[in-house]
Amino acid sequence: MMHDLKDFDRRTMLRRIACGFGYLAAAGMCSEAAAASDTRRIGQFPHFAPRAKRIIFLFMQGGPSQVDTFDYKPRLISDDGKNVKFHVARTMKRSAERVLRSPWKFARHGETGAWVSELFPHITRHVDDLCLIRSMHTEGVAHGPATLFLHTGATNLVRPSVGSWITYGLGTENRNLPGFITLSPTAAKGGPRNYANAFLPAMYQGTAIGRAEVPVARSGIRHIRNERIAHREQRRQIDLLQALNRQQLAGHPGDDELEATIKSFELACRMQVHAPQIMDLSTESAHTLRQYGIGQDETDDFGRQCLLARRLAEHGVRYIQVNYADNGTNPRWDQHSRLKQHGKHARAVDQPVAGLLEDLKARGLLDDTLVWWGGEFGRTPFAQNRDGRDHNPNGFTMWLSGGGVKRGLVYGATDEFGYRAVEDRVHMHDLHATLLHLLGMDHEQLTYRHAGRDFRLTDIHGRVVDGVLA
Repeated sequence: MMHDLKDFDRRTMLRRIACGFGYLAAAGMCSEAAAASDTRRIGQFPHFAPRAKRIIFLFMQGGPSQVDTFDYKPRLISDDGKNVKFHVARTMKRSAERVLRSPWKFARHGETGAWVSELFPHITRHVDDLCLIRSMHTEGVAHGPATLFLHTGATNLVRPSVGSWITYGLGTENRNLPGFITLSPTAAKGGPRNYANAFLPAMYQGTAIGRAEVPVARSGIRHIRNERIAHREQRRQIDLLQALNRQQLAGHPGDDELEATIKSFELACRMQVHAPQIMDLSTESAHTLRQYGIGQDETDDFGRQCLLARRLAEHGVRYIQVNYADNGTNPRWDQHSRLKQHGKHARAVDQPVAGLLEDLKARGLLDDTLVWWGGEFGRTPFAQNRDGRDHNPNGFTMWLSGGGVKRGLVYGATDEFGYRAVEDRVHMHDLHATLLHLLGMDHEQLTYRHAGRDFRLTDIHGRVVDGVLA
């Protein structure tokens, strides 16, 4: 029966659509229940033969400048100080900006003759093992959105991180450590969301060891040792607790949080036996410590992170993130002024990263370990605040090494100023798709049903960058 609109007040509307709210809630509950009981989900096995077994991600927080590191542009030298029109990402307007040359010299290195800045004298020794992708572009002009996009493939929704998707898809190679570990993460720019499981089962969240503002030598895994109770007595206690938990789970099948709690208790018990020796760097030789720059003021902290990453990789951790980050308002590589601060940060990471590559290669681990280096975006070729550079998501450099990628390759290019990716462009979704491919997973098939739809790391985008595959 039709009613005149003047008789259709708010109370009438709520009364008539109340049943509709119930139907919506029921549909959502049924969808979640179906997802929880679906034994056909993609995960715990590769879709095809993998090239790599694990990833070590070296996150350079703040956005290293591509035109001062790995993307040589002679035009910055010839046009230094001139005003040139650019379409500025932050303002979304075309305006004249002053071109700023790099303070550092570039030279060709290795058999491939790739141009690299003098900022990285140690990494340049390994340039023939690198796959330089100079045509990256991404979403987000500010650090927060761009960092979230780098880690989760989204800026506007809470999504699982790369490491969570990988451990969901492949599981873990070991029983005694988490499958996904992040070393010294920052609480800023998305914080825990950058290693969170979001709507994936809780067991796939990343395990944080340390935090950005605490030196690695003074951080570690809290409560990893129990000095009061012998391990045998602890084992008896955990067995009793787990029996009670499993009894409760039997009455609440599909309880994701309870199931994750049971598994985390069991893992924590095993970690008390195995983790302390893995975290103890004193067992390494003096040569290895020097190789990573441990014991030197500028390189000690990041060197310890990189060495821990190698040890975790040896013991079967699937995804390891090493963070060169801090919790301040200005992230490490974020030089809006005083661009020469890039020199400080390069000195802190150069030898440790080179040491990691050299160590992995010597141990035969680089063949099945994919090393990934980069930040959330790049920087502008024009000046900001006289001697700095602004954020640039339009074109920047990341590099990969090992784990099934071509070595000694320079892929893609930016324009003559190094501002915008123009040749063989690689979006962050494309890079995510390629990382999954190297691990043996099809990014279009690695899905999880949530809120009535199938989600994936690459959303509805992404393509595998075949040109970088060995």
